[in-house]
Formats: sequence, C-alpha cells, structure tokens
Amino acid sequence: MKKFLREPLLHFLLLGAAIFVAYGLLPKRVSEEPAKIVITQGQIASTIVGFTRTWQRPPTTEELEDLIRDRVREEVYYREALALGLDKDDTIVRRRLRQKLEFLTDDTATQVQPTDDELAAYLEAHGERFRAKRRWTFSQVYFNPQKHGANLGEDAAQVLARLSQAGGNADVSAEGDPFLLEHNFTAAPVSEIVKLFGEQFATRLAAFTPGRWQGPIESGYGVHLVFISEVTEGRMPALAEVRDAVLREWADARRREANEKRYEAMLKGYVVVIERARVAGKPDQPIAKAK
Repeated sequence: MKKFLREPLLHFLLLGAAIFVAYGLLPKRVSEEPAKIVITQGQIASTIVGFTRTWQRPPTTEELEDLIRDRVREEVYYREALALGLDKDDTIVRRRLRQKLEFLTDDTATQVQPTDDELAAYLEAHGERFRAKRRWTFSQVYFNPQKHGANLGEDAAQVLARLSQAGGNADVSAEGDPFLLEHNFTAAPVSEIVKLFGEQFATRLAAFTPGRWQGPIESGYGVHLVFISEVTEGRMPALAEVRDAVLREWADARRREANEKRYEAMLKGYVVVIERARVAGKPDQPIAKAK
C-alpha cells in the first residue's frame, strides 16, 4: 500500500481530479464564440419611420446604412456596458427603468374606457376642480398718478360724475389717460383680473354693485373707475360641457392608482430597512416585510 501511494501516476490522477472539481465550482466562462446581434426588419422599418418624421423625407440608402451601423454600435456598447456592470448604481439608468415600468402600468390602466356614469360620479366627487368660476364683465377708465399728482382725486371725481350721467353707454375711450390694457373686459375670471390688475383691485371689484360707475380703486398701475355690466356666478357644469377635462382627470387618477397598487404589491416582496440615526435601545425597523 505504501508503495502504491508513492506511485507518481496516482499523484497525477488525484491532481487531475482536484483540478476537474475546482473547475466545476468556478463560474462558467463565456463562450469564445461571438454573441449574435440581429437587426430585424421591424427595427429597420422603425428606424426609417423615425428618420422620416424628423427630416420629413425617407433616408437615402447610404443614410440608412449609417443608421443601421449606428444601431449595431449602440447594441455592442449596451451589451458591453451591462457586462461591466455600468448600469449598477447609475441614477439616470435607475430613474429610466422606473419610468419604463410605470409606463407598462399606465398602458394597462388606460386600456379600459370609463362609462358616462363613472365620469359623472368622478365629476360629482371632484366638483371643485371643474366648477365654473365667477366672472365679471366690466369697463374701466385709468388715471396715471404721475400725470395728475395732487389733483388725482379731484380729477377722478369729475370724470366719475360725467360717467355716472352716461351710465353704461359712456364712451370710455374719451376719458382718463392712455393705458396699455383694454377698456372693456368680458366674462373675466378672478384669476385673470388678479393677473392683470392685482389682488387689491380684484377684491374691491368683487364688492362693487353692478350697473353703475364706481371708484376710484387702485391697481398696480394707478387708479381706475369701473362699471360692472354683468356678473356671472359660478356653477357646477354638466358632464357634457367638461367631459374631455373630466376624462383626462379620471385617466390620470386611474394611472396613479394602478401604479400605487402595483408598487405596493412589489414592495411586499422586500424587507426595507431605513438606517437612520440610532436611538439608544431601539433597533432599525423594517417598513415592509416579505410574505
């Protein structure tokens, strides 16, 4: 037995077996045969469509060959980057992958079209988003404080007296000072009035009584005399008036709900630990547990 154990042939066989076992435990090496890249007819057609949309003409034969070569180059770089792990911990890549996964959910969510009853229920539940706002139809006469100086109040009072006699038929273009905005505004919502004249002007205007000249009231430009001819009160519109807007809101809400449900389902497959500053005696707590 001792002689047998000293045989060089036995040592050689044992060494070979050890190498064989070790090789089996190592990760398999990539085949030396080159990987295959296939550019399909569908991809070529998509490339032609994209080029045509951008340049308003189909690509020439030479341009198409360049586009195909660029597609091959892109695929080579993509595969090599993945092999090197360059996609790991890349904020842009992570964000894009998240978007693509959300897009898949969006596509699923938008396949079902709502009925009018569903849209009507959504309109009723979120009425304030679609409620027609209060609107003012009014005329204004402007006074430039720099032009009138200390006489501003007296000059405005004199014009107010003339306008009051004429009422709603007054020729506003013949009174006051030149102004960069219009003299007459039709069905203007408060948001537009605030944008044009300022918050103080809009607040005073809302308190005025329609049908007579009033003022002066201040704006960011100076002072104004105002005649309100009509106030249209806010109201809840019928579905037919705002159907497109309600449909957009409903679809957005459905997409958000679908994405949230899918995320919650995926989250159940993970244990998430947030490593915050430790509090004495309190270990880190997971915020989600796998089933």
